[in-house]
Amino acid sequence: MSENSSPLPATAKHNPPSDEELVLKVIPMPADCNANGDIFGGWVMAQVDLAGSVIPARYVDGRMATVAVNEFIFKQPVRVGDILSFYAKLSRIGRTSITVKVEVYAERFRAQGTYIKVTEASLTYVAIDDAGKPREVPVRP
Repeated sequence: MSENSSPLPATAKHNPPSDEELVLKVIPMPADCNANGDIFGGWVMAQVDLAGSVIPARYVDGRMATVAVNEFIFKQPVRVGDILSFYAKLSRIGRTSITVKVEVYAERFRAQGTYIKVTEASLTYVAIDDAGKPREVPVRP
């Protein structure tokens, strides 16, 4: 969808989740665009990976790595100048891994305060030692 297209239908507008934590806000720039004028999906994926790592970092007490992108859904295009808010929520803590859900909401630059869900994803991170081998996630009291 280009900037000249009609606005998204009212059903596409959302409020940000109240049960998830805001972990990142970022504004994509023209260098992040594809030939259609939309933001590269890979750029969005990289930002989701960064946002998704915030909560697991509190638990692993050291190094970690992204081990899986379990699900990634692009719901709406992202445009230059959108204010993107990344919300994350802990889904699961395993012996060596942590899975999080990330939802991305866009505020169109000229329509701030109106949120549109543009992406949702589930990612799994694994705690690793200095040699890059999986290690147990420390037990939290």
